[in-house]
This record gives sequence, C-alpha cells and structure tokens, in this order.
Amino acid sequence: MKTCDLHTHTTASDGSDSPGQLVAKAQAAGLSAIAVTDHDTVSGLEEAGRAAKDRGIELVPGVELSVNFHKGNMHMLGYYMDVANRRFLEVLERVQGARARRNPKILALLDDLGLPISMKEVEALSKGGQIGRPHIARAMVEKGYVKSVSEAFDKYLKRGARAYAPKSILSPGEAIEVLRGAKGVPVLAHPFSLMTSSQEELDAIVFELKEAGLMGIECYYSEHDSAFTSMCLGLARRYNLVVTGGSDYHGKAKPHIMLGKGRGNLVIPYECVEALKAARAHV
Repeated sequence: MKTCDLHTHTTASDGSDSPGQLVAKAQAAGLSAIAVTDHDTVSGLEEAGRAAKDRGIELVPGVELSVNFHKGNMHMLGYYMDVANRRFLEVLERVQGARARRNPKILALLDDLGLPISMKEVEALSKGGQIGRPHIARAMVEKGYVKSVSEAFDKYLKRGARAYAPKSILSPGEAIEVLRGAKGVPVLAHPFSLMTSSQEELDAIVFELKEAGLMGIECYYSEHDSAFTSMCLGLARRYNLVVTGGSDYHGKAKPHIMLGKGRGNLVIPYECVEALKAARAHV
C-alpha cells in the first residue's frame, strides 16, 4: 500500500532536518509522498521541491498556522496554496513578527526563574530558520536545566506554564479565509490538542469551522489512539471533510516521533493525498 506523511517540520521552522534531508528520509522510509508543513512559513518548500524531484518523491506543499482558540491549542494546516499569493504572504509576515516578539519574552521569563539562556544560543540551534519553543526547549536540555524537550514544555513552555508567552494572532476563521484565498485546502490539525471534554464539544467546534470554510481534518496522528481516530473519521464523514494524517515529525525536537510512523504504528494511506488534490479543485 502506498503511504504518505502530511505533517512534518524542517529547519525552516522548528525541525532539526533540512528540507532536503527530510525528503531523503521520506524516500528511505518508503513513503510515496511527503508534505512539508513548517510553522507559519513556506521558506523550506523550494529546497524540498528540488530534493523531491531528484528522488522521485511527491511533494505536497503545505504550512501550519497557529490560531487563537479559547481552550487547548489549535493549528490549521494548509495544502497546495499558491505560495506567491500576496495576502497569504502578508499574513505569514505578520505571524512571523508575532513569533519573533514572543521569543525574548520567554527567555526573560526563564531568566527570572534562574534559567538564563541567550538568544545567541537559541539561534545556533535554529540553523537560520524561524526560532520557536522547541529550540528554546533544546537549549534548556543542553544547559542541563531539564532532561528532555518534553520536560521543558511540561514544566515551563506549554500554555499555562511558568515561562509561557502567547503568540497566536489569527482567528480560526481568518486562517481558513487566508488559506482558501490562496487556493489552498484548510485542514484542522491534531484535534486532540483542542482538549475537548466530550465528543459533542469537538463536534460543535468542527461544525463551526466547517461553516467558516474548513475542508479537512487530520484524523491519523501520532498522539491519536484508535478511539479518537475513529471519532475524527466519523466527523469527517458527517461534515464531508477530507481525511488527512501526519506524524508531526520534528526530528530531534520530538525524538520519539518517527517520520511516517509516528510512535511506530501510524499508517497514512496515499488516498489522503488524492483527496486533498480533489478538494483543491473546488476551492
């Protein structure tokens, strides 16, 4: 069966592999298609496209936008956007500015907690890409403040933790609008992160997003168990949404997540790519 991975990150945002290295690993993993979905940037797509052409791997151009949500964390994936669309690029620039302004705030909070990290140390880990919390978390590990990236997030960097600073400036509706305006397919990423307390609550959120123009939902995901995956597949059928899936591979930032396999048991059928292509024809 042909498989794919539609949620990955490179050094263009907070992954540890360059776009070319990511594509090479996708080929080695036997994937037929790979999507590069860096946070709030498409700067890695050109290199990924060249590598994909050289290696005979299908590249699905993508992006992952952070959006404001009252509970948990909401991200919006976009696929097959026109990356030259002016409005799309303007929004990316605005979101990148908000990300850049957040990083010094997080470092200041860590300094107040007696855990000093310089911006130069974090920049060295970013390898020229956008700096994000995973880079700060990796710096904390290297300095011996925590034992793992996950511990850094749990104790200091996740929402509500002692060194957390907000960043998102887009509403869900604005993220959907800008993606569709760029002829892209907007997809709700990893619904488990919304921290809903019931199927009814998640259903209501998906219904509202569908009304705003949502076209897909990420059902297959590294942190989704079989019951939650089934719930998401049911929502996709109910609201006629494209089913997608991805590992959320980051490399060293999430060493327990394998490309195309998640925690080892993830399988994402190539039919997800075909469904995205079909959906784009109707944007």
